[in-house]
Amino acid sequence: MDEEYDVIVLGTGLKECILSGLLSVDGLKVLHMDRNDYYGGESTSLNLTQLWKRFRGEDKPPAHLGSSKEYNVDMIPKFMMANGTLVRVLIHTGVTRYLSFKAVDGSYVFNKGKVHKVPATDMEALKSPLMGLFEKRRARKFFIYVQNYDESDPKTHEGIDLTRVTTKELISKYGLDDNTIDFIGHALALHRDDRYLHEPALDTVKRMKLYAESLARFQGGSPYIYPLYGLAELPQGFARLSAVYGGTYMLNKPECKVEFDMEGRACGVTSEGETARCKKVVCDPSYLPNKVRKVGKVARAIAIMSHPIPNTDESHSAQVILPQKQLGRKSDMYLFCCSYTHNVAPKGKFIAFVSCEAETDNPELELKPGVDLLGPVDELFFETYDRYEPVNEPTLDNCFISTSYDPTTHFESTVMDVLSMYTSITGKDLDLSVDLSAASAAEEY
Repeated sequence: MDEEYDVIVLGTGLKECILSGLLSVDGLKVLHMDRNDYYGGESTSLNLTQLWKRFRGEDKPPAHLGSSKEYNVDMIPKFMMANGTLVRVLIHTGVTRYLSFKAVDGSYVFNKGKVHKVPATDMEALKSPLMGLFEKRRARKFFIYVQNYDESDPKTHEGIDLTRVTTKELISKYGLDDNTIDFIGHALALHRDDRYLHEPALDTVKRMKLYAESLARFQGGSPYIYPLYGLAELPQGFARLSAVYGGTYMLNKPECKVEFDMEGRACGVTSEGETARCKKVVCDPSYLPNKVRKVGKVARAIAIMSHPIPNTDESHSAQVILPQKQLGRKSDMYLFCCSYTHNVAPKGKFIAFVSCEAETDNPELELKPGVDLLGPVDELFFETYDRYEPVNEPTLDNCFISTSYDPTTHFESTVMDVLSMYTSITGKDLDLSVDLSAASAAEEY
């Protein structure tokens, strides 16, 4: 361990593993350490015995729940947009060959007390029970505008500058009512709250286009995909990529202490009396608690069930978004469901999560609107965790710290944090147009 590295990465959460993979591909000498003896950090997956120990304090889950090893319960469950940035990073790096993905069956939104399928195209808008006849026609016109919009072709802009017009102003041109705006902003554009209405409309239009493109990519019932055996496969895939390009991994390294020089710059990491020197440190907030601040708390319920979420067309995997306005909240609530069809539970069993930004100190009561949509559950677990963001200046201390995971059930905000950190660390944007998969395959063999 007594060597010098370009970068030492602490923690094997998904963000840290993606970064160590990308930095290793760039030719940097990377050492990746974790205080735990498993991959994934906060975003790890647990089998049933581990889940039971964490939430019930016992090693013996009831036999009727099935085999422990058939459970892969993600602690930070998130679906991937089929045409989203994370999938582009996976393809760019060739990590796709370490993983198998399956489309997610359904995408739904909670509106006026009921669960509805999210309409994503002009044709789906015409069929949706979310809107009346005249509203459907107005929504169809808006969807056609979004589908035809091309940022580089002014002819498709219809005289509207989306960098100056707010989302609210754009939508008002089509006369859409508040309920329609609600599902467009939260279930299609995937905004977490209503701030987007007063921001330039270009971001929302791009998000809607991404949703529609992702939906078309697999011709499925949703725009999302999810790895077989759960998300724990992802950090390990990027860890393998890093190793292929010369990265060094050390798990189960207690008390990883970041060392600083006289000028306050990170210069190494000490564990078990040995110090590895480095130029930069990348880590999750738990490794440098004095350089982060608490920005919120996530409330979460985990359910084991023997049926799909009711009113989701018997979907074995699904997302349901409960927009803030429908619940009288300041931010959205999310339902995530996966099952034995994605190899995350024994046959006949379903895993559901309900999550939101905690706005009270009573998670069970706060999550009740989402939990009520699940129907009967076999087991139900509640927990909260704090969210942190860095407050340091990386140019001064060479420490690059990720933000904590938000309560959303999709990956777009997560991977944006990774790409921002990559640019901050390397001084350049990640070029996703370059296909590294063939090169990394050749390196491996």
